[in-house]
Amino acid sequence: MTQWDEGIPQVEQSPGPAIDASSPAMARKLAWTLGALAAFAPFSIDTYLPAFPRVALDLGASIGLVEVTLAVFLLGMAIGQILWGILSDRSGRRVALVAGCLLFFLMAIVCAVTHSIGVLIAARFIMGIGGSAGQVVARAIVRDLYDESEAARFYSMMMIVSGMAPIVAPFLGSLLLTYFNWRAIFWVIAAFAALCIAAVLAAIPETLPREARVRTETIDALLSCRRIFTHPHFLGPALMVSFLAGMMFTYIASSSYVFIDIFRVPVFFFGFLFATSSIGFYVGALSNRWLLRRFSSRVILRRAVGINLGAALLLVACSWAKVGGLPLFFGILFLCLATVGVILPDATAITMHPFAAEAGAASAWLGILQFLLGALGGGLVGLFHNGSPLPIAIQIGCFSLAAAAMLPLFPAPSA
Repeated sequence: MTQWDEGIPQVEQSPGPAIDASSPAMARKLAWTLGALAAFAPFSIDTYLPAFPRVALDLGASIGLVEVTLAVFLLGMAIGQILWGILSDRSGRRVALVAGCLLFFLMAIVCAVTHSIGVLIAARFIMGIGGSAGQVVARAIVRDLYDESEAARFYSMMMIVSGMAPIVAPFLGSLLLTYFNWRAIFWVIAAFAALCIAAVLAAIPETLPREARVRTETIDALLSCRRIFTHPHFLGPALMVSFLAGMMFTYIASSSYVFIDIFRVPVFFFGFLFATSSIGFYVGALSNRWLLRRFSSRVILRRAVGINLGAALLLVACSWAKVGGLPLFFGILFLCLATVGVILPDATAITMHPFAAEAGAASAWLGILQFLLGALGGGLVGLFHNGSPLPIAIQIGCFSLAAAAMLPLFPAPSA
């Protein structure tokens, strides 16, 4: 294999696209562009959350209806996964990426100009479908180019880029609302999508040659889920990734309640805490890329899973004993998120590795599992509030325990 400069991954030595993916310059272009595409969801959610009251007032709608715009966006993200996965396997990666980005861009403009809550809800749903292309096709492109261990390093690079979104977005949304109305947020999101379209056209080559594309009928492509889910190398790693998504969504959905209502953090300080906790995920992805130069992805993953589980159980214990207050709770939570940043790229690479011909479909089903369990985590949060952080800590602990329980289902490393 060809070594990359400065620890950048190696290209897999198997028939594939006729591009030099081992070039450091190409690697950086791919990482920045694919990372930005993967950031569609957090960027378009976290910038928009502070605007809910103003949207409700401007459109004459209830807060409940405005909250529906978030739910349908996530539903669109889930449904769109399989659409773009199948399209990218049949027609190529660039077609799916450009189509998804264009749909996302157009719907952002509709959101910016509409005066109807019904139109806003519909546009956010379609926007979610378009935005899902960035996540599902990005994973497939990495699978096209790299073997398992190098893919883990590249996924870490992507997550370092996409991890900037939840750090920057809350501040950006609040800043825009300070000087403009809520529609400015969607104009900025549209501008971000336009930049991503230009970046795809300029920096993303076609990574799936015509001769390697799936030629089955659409119904057969839909039925590929049976082949994927029954593959012995898919379910364990995919469920680990998805249970950790449930942990992340548990935190995201409960963060304002825990910090503001329970620990009495001032509202203006909440954005700082949320961004700081997101840095934990960023640090984990950055550390994983460094660790992969010295250890195998399997060794790193097992140790990170153990630390994550230990931290999650400690969070439960401290919440039950009511010790440490906000500083200890936040510190343990930071460690949980940091280890998730280590685990996700390694587990994703292991999940995607067996699927060369159906990388798009495999990526799609992985994404659907993530959103289903993420939605479960977010949905359960509000059912057990008792005025303490214990129910949230228990839910985080359960997701961590479930993720750790998937380790025996992991495939043995290939020779």
